[in-house]
Amino acid sequence: MRKRKLTPFGVFVKKRLIEVGKTQVELAREIGTSGKYLHLILIGERSGKTFLPKIAQALGIDPDKLEKIA
Repeated sequence: MRKRKLTPFGVFVKKRLIEVGKTQVELAREIGTSGKYLHLILIGERSGKTFLPKIAQALGIDPDKLEKIA
């Protein structure tokens, strides 16, 4: 089984999760998706474009900055 790596967007989100003290599962619940789907977004297997504004809000990030990374 091959190990999937986080995209630059995924790395940014994971670092921000640590900074704000949230888990990936908590973020997924907050934005209205599953932990598995959020993981697919973070490794680049799903674009997650519809969730970007919610992710930005939940993590206190400027949405435009997040769009550029994603």
